[in-house]
Amino acid sequence: MYGKIIAVALLCIFGMITLPMQGFAENGTMSVAALRRATLSGPGLTKADQIVVYKTKRLMYLMKNGRILKKYRVALGKSPVGHKIEWGDNRTPEGKYRIDLKNPESAYFLSLRISYPDTSDSDVAAALQTNPGNWIMIHGMPNDRSPELVGHPDRDWTNGCIALTNAEMSQVWRMVDVGTAISIWP
Repeated sequence: MYGKIIAVALLCIFGMITLPMQGFAENGTMSVAALRRATLSGPGLTKADQIVVYKTKRLMYLMKNGRILKKYRVALGKSPVGHKIEWGDNRTPEGKYRIDLKNPESAYFLSLRISYPDTSDSDVAAALQTNPGNWIMIHGMPNDRSPELVGHPDRDWTNGCIALTNAEMSQVWRMVDVGTAISIWP
């Protein structure tokens, strides 16, 4: 049996036969569905113990023990200046939160929910008699649009979330667990 496997491998290496590469487009890029499947079934990566976002720089860092593991350029809410106060203000919150949910069925490739609003955010919203909003996520591209169509990452295009490319989100998904701390700074 191993002899047959080795023979097929050698034929593939030398280009004498080709095997279909399921999930790949003609240009060699992986489809969204194939990338999602590969991410969900693929191996984990070194786990981050903290996420740090600097809104004005449009940068997100995955950290472990105070060291940077990965750095990403991100897009934010359409009105990124200032802390999120109410639903529909298109601001990305500022403060210290946690990742409290991983959503593999997201409308935005894959997503990680940020624990906004916390008690303080809810208290402020109550004092202002408004809804603080919720479901603030770190996510990939919309399932029906490309980065070019939304202007990513050169244009802030979310409703308050933090957006990455799908390939970047695939890495983040495998490196971040529920419970990971996230700090979002102006």
